[in-house]
Amino acid sequence: MRKYFAKLNSGFTMIELLIVIAVLGILAVAVISAINPIEQINRSKDTGSRSDAEQFIGGVDRFYTAKGYYPWQDNPTDGNENAAAWLNLSQTSDNVVNKVEENLSNSTSELKQSFRTRITQTNYNPLWIYNRGTQGNSTYVCFKPVSGAFQNEAWGRCASLPSDLDTVNASVCNSSTNVYSCLP
Repeated sequence: MRKYFAKLNSGFTMIELLIVIAVLGILAVAVISAINPIEQINRSKDTGSRSDAEQFIGGVDRFYTAKGYYPWQDNPTDGNENAAAWLNLSQTSDNVVNKVEENLSNSTSELKQSFRTRITQTNYNPLWIYNRGTQGNSTYVCFKPVSGAFQNEAWGRCASLPSDLDTVNASVCNSSTNVYSCLP
């Protein structure tokens, strides 16, 4: 009987420990592959781009409501309504973004300062603005998604683009690697 209790108190064998470690390793690999950290990072970047696009669309709408013309126009009688045919915001930030920022007065900014800081960084995914320029058309801000989920969503929208965005279909839905997610 004493021999029996001595064996119970001796601990785990090396084989038992290796089996437990192997099972834990397999579970860890399965969890990491299910989470896919790179896809999660890309989704967070796309979510940030979508948030920036929504913020800028709101600023353009408020600008138009206050002034009666778009920020890419010089005045309400400019007639150059379709000058926003596919503009890169980070390249035009000195005029369009400035106008939206300074909408009503110098004391109130329509856009957060962090917006300008983000869109002018070299590693930022550029935002593109589009408005066909005719009465009743929407203003769209588009970005090129980097995550698989956002790319699939963008391709789903390519099948039925709104008529006022359909004219830039070649830019928005070009190929499997060049698809844009556009927000009205």
